[in-house]
Amino acid sequence: MRNTMKVAKWEIKRNMKSKSFIIGLFLTPIIFLAFFLLPDLFRSDEEPAATKVYVNDELGVYEQLEAAAASTEWQLEETQIAESEAEAALEVEEDAAYVFINEQSVENGKVTVYTNEDTDSGFMEEVQVLSGPLQMMQIEQLGLTPEEAGMVAQGIVFEDASVEAEDGGLFSEGMLERIIPGAFAAVVMLSIVFTGMAIFQSASQEKKDKIAEIILSSLTPADLMQGKIIGYFVLGIIQLIVYVAIILPVLLWKIDMPIMEYLLVPELAVLLLIAVLGYLLYAALFVGIGATMADISTAGNFQGLVMMLPFSPFLFIGPVFSDPSGFWAQLGSYIPFTSPGVLILRLSLLEEWPWVEIGIAVAILAISVWVFMKLAGKVFKTGILMYGKNATPGEIWKWIRA
Repeated sequence: MRNTMKVAKWEIKRNMKSKSFIIGLFLTPIIFLAFFLLPDLFRSDEEPAATKVYVNDELGVYEQLEAAAASTEWQLEETQIAESEAEAALEVEEDAAYVFINEQSVENGKVTVYTNEDTDSGFMEEVQVLSGPLQMMQIEQLGLTPEEAGMVAQGIVFEDASVEAEDGGLFSEGMLERIIPGAFAAVVMLSIVFTGMAIFQSASQEKKDKIAEIILSSLTPADLMQGKIIGYFVLGIIQLIVYVAIILPVLLWKIDMPIMEYLLVPELAVLLLIAVLGYLLYAALFVGIGATMADISTAGNFQGLVMMLPFSPFLFIGPVFSDPSGFWAQLGSYIPFTSPGVLILRLSLLEEWPWVEIGIAVAILAISVWVFMKLAGKVFKTGILMYGKNATPGEIWKWIRA
C-alpha cells in the first residue's frame, strides 16, 4: 500500500506541474461561464415600448374603454383624427393602432381598427378586451332588466376539469429536488472519468518511453496500477473542486432557487457512491487496455471500443426518459458498463426510489469493479512489459486465463 500511495502522489505532482492540465483546469469552467453569461451581455435592458392605441369615440364610452384596458400595457389616448386620415397617421407612428367607435359599431357588432407593420402581432387578439362596454350598450338597447343584462354579459365559461399533473413539469420544485443532486453526481462521475481517461495515455506513454521497466524494478505491477487509479481519482476530485468553486457562486447569484438546499440531501450519498464505483470500473479498463498498446497513436479498433464504454449509457437515454421504471431502464441499471449513468438518470427522474433494484444494481456494479480490477491486474502485469506492437484480443484473453 505504501508503494501504491507513492505512485499516486507521483501522478498527482506530475500532472499538477503540467501546463496543459493547469490551463484545462481553469479554462473549462471559464468557457462554461462565458456561454452561460454571454446572452445577458447582449440582452437589452430597455423594456419594449408599449403599443399606442388611439381611440376615436363618438359614443362617449372612453372612460369605460380605459377601465377595460387597464389590464393591458397600452398607452390609450383619445383622438379626433378621422377614419380617412388613420393610414396616413400610422406612417409616422411605431407600434400604434387607431380604433374607431361609432353607432355602426353597436348596430353591426364590428369595430374598425387600423394597424401598421410595427404593431404587436398579438394586438388584434388583445384588443377584444374593449368589447365589454360595447356589449353593455347593445344590451341596454334591447331593453333587458339589469339581472338579464348581467347574465348575458357574463357569457359562458368553459372550465377544464381534468386533473393537472402534480409535479408541474421539468422545472417544478419537486422535480428540481431530484434533478439537482443527480446532475451534481453526474458531473462528479464525468469529471473523474474524463480525468481517469488519462490513465490510458499514461500507461502507454510509459511503455513507449521505456520507463515502465525502471519503475517496476522497485515496485510490483499491482502497486503501479492501483497507484495510477488512485492518483487520477484525486486529480478528478481536484478538478471538480475547482469547477465548483468557480461555477457554483455564479449559479447561486444568477439562478433564483435554493440550490444548496436541494443539493445537500441524504440521497446524494447514494448517487456519489454510484459515481465512484463507475469511475473505478472504467479506470480498471483504461489502465489494463492502456498497457496493451505500444503507443497511444497506434490504438486499434478494440482499444477504441473500450474507450467508448463510458458513453454506453447514452443508448438508454430515450427509454429511461420515457419510462424510468420500464424494462429497458431496469436492464440498463444491471449492465455494469451502463449502470452508473443509467442509475443516476433514473434516480433523478423517479419520485420514489426502488431500493431493491438499487441494491441489486449497486451490488452487481461493486462485484464488477472487483472482477475487472483483478482482470486488469493480469493484463497490466504482462502488457506493460510488451513492446513493439499492440496486443490482440486473443493475446489479452491468454493473459487473463494465465
